[in-house]
Amino acid sequence: MRTRQALIEGALRLFAEKGYDQTTVAEIAATADIATRTFFSYFDSKDDIVFFDDRSRLERAVEIIGERQPGEPVADLMRRVIDQSVFADTDSELARKVGPARTRLIASVPALQARELHLLFDIQLQLTEALHLACPELDLVEAAAAVGSLVGAIKVVVAACQKRGNRPEQTYKAVQRATDIAIDGLNSLPRPA
Repeated sequence: MRTRQALIEGALRLFAEKGYDQTTVAEIAATADIATRTFFSYFDSKDDIVFFDDRSRLERAVEIIGERQPGEPVADLMRRVIDQSVFADTDSELARKVGPARTRLIASVPALQARELHLLFDIQLQLTEALHLACPELDLVEAAAAVGSLVGAIKVVVAACQKRGNRPEQTYKAVQRATDIAIDGLNSLPRPA
């Protein structure tokens, strides 16, 4: 874990200093005192470093959806998903430490923006499938709308806050508010029988 964390922190520092495209995998590996070949034991590519926690957050969200309590309304379930997967990141020391730099980096590198959009689309599809499976009272369209409204609200408010130059605390509060608004809309979905 220490080596992985050193790679993430070293890469983000180099990306900020030299630029994403100008930073090599060998330079990133050197920040953690490992060989370039060893780097690939931790990450498949340098852009995987930027999205280091996406897979674990998705797995956690799918797990939470799969643990839906009998009779639990969709809005309550999705609140738990957001609280325990998206907002849980704010408790991670590494996510707090690199979050703002990572957000700025993604916004400034077209290749990372494209990768983020691809990942975001894939994440939404997987969450929609999990929600549809866990909530038989929802058809596929309702499950997709529930996921899309939450993910869209969060993603757009983060981008808007970043454009305005908001501090991380302001962005966090804005994301919470956008989530509340989207969750209120989910209360119109069918309830379990």
